[in-house]
Amino acid sequence: MCQMSVVVEEEGVEKTIMENVTRLQVFGTTIEVSAFFEEPRKVEAVFIQAIDFLGGKVILKKSVT
Repeated sequence: MCQMSVVVEEEGVEKTIMENVTRLQVFGTTIEVSAFFEEPRKVEAVFIQAIDFLGGKVILKKSVT
């Protein structure tokens, strides 16, 4: 099974939102991430900047308003 870490990049700094993510769902500019044995977490005003499959990381970036 392949599980990912989800980070938000802001001004060159990455902050880990959740590790061992098993599901990521996009609702416009809101992204919901889920992992086993944890409540789903919503991250608002972001978009997917990159997915590093080899590194096991999804990089989100804050939307410019």
